[in-house]
Amino acid sequence: MAADPAVIFKLAAEIERWPLFLPHYRYVRLLRVAPDRRFKVAAMGARRDFLPVSWTTTQELFPDENPRRIRFRHVRGITRGMDVAWLITPGPHTTHVAIQHYFAPGWPLIGGWPTERIIGAFFVGTIAGRTLRCVKATAEAAMVALERS
Repeated sequence: MAADPAVIFKLAAEIERWPLFLPHYRYVRLLRVAPDRRFKVAAMGARRDFLPVSWTTTQELFPDENPRRIRFRHVRGITRGMDVAWLITPGPHTTHVAIQHYFAPGWPLIGGWPTERIIGAFFVGTIAGRTLRCVKATAEAAMVALERS
């Protein structure tokens, strides 16, 4: 992304603002926020095309690490048990942003390929990819606005 890592981190960390610039997010409701704002619990809802999905997650912020990191743990919903890490790595001219998912739900009858294909690729992969594209567009537009001011 052609944006400052601090700008990207701020956009990714302020999940309560996601529906303002992520059109596929239906809502984010903060259920708990630590006094230092580095830990949150939130109910989230998005849309995969016309299909609504929802989950509850925890969010932990690690702004002083290199790369900067944001960790999500899905604690309710179909993706319960999923660990997600946003890694924001500064480079010489751009910032590399990756979203890593680890999902092992431990369902006794369904798992492996069906879980990875349906939950992983169809829902999570599509929503995460769209999220990254929208964060990129928003961060780069913010950088252009900053340069003009």
